[in-house]
Parts: sequence; structure tokens; C-alpha cells
Amino acid sequence: MGYAILTIRGNLKLTKSTVAQKSPCSMDLAAGSYWWCRCGRSMNQPFCDGSHAGTDILPLQFETTEAGMVALCGCKQSANPPFCDGTHNHLE
Repeated sequence: MGYAILTIRGNLKLTKSTVAQKSPCSMDLAAGSYWWCRCGRSMNQPFCDGSHAGTDILPLQFETTEAGMVALCGCKQSANPPFCDGTHNHLE
């Protein structure tokens, strides 16, 4: 199976988020629209479940145009969200 093609929509406000896990969320996604958790509080990682309510951290909407493998950031500190960039390897 190939890699998914993603489209990111909206502005991304950089805010310090809670580290959900110190590893990527590698998964096979179907074509469609998704909401990536940016706050780190979701119990449905790496996707948003509304746990950001009451914070100024909003989820990031992204879209896959075809099915494929993705490595989504689990630590919420990536410089290239929603993708993992290896930042989790340098966290304390």
C-alpha cells in the first residue's frame, strides 16, 4: 500500500500541548477528512474527541485524497503537524 496524500486546512496557532505519547501514530487511513488532536488530551489519539474544550488549542483538520499509510505525530510537538518529524526522540 502507498502513502496517503494529505491536505491541511486552516491556520495553525503554535501552542505548547500535552505530550500524548513519545512515538508516532502509524496507521493506514482511508480517503476522507480527519481532525488531528493538537491538545494531547484526547482519549482517541491521534484524533480529536473534544477534550480541548476550555483551552485555546483547537484540532487540526486534514484530508486524505487516497488511502495509505501515515505517521501522525503523537507527542504534539512536531514542527510539521500532523506528521511525525521525530521530535519525540528529543523530549525529556
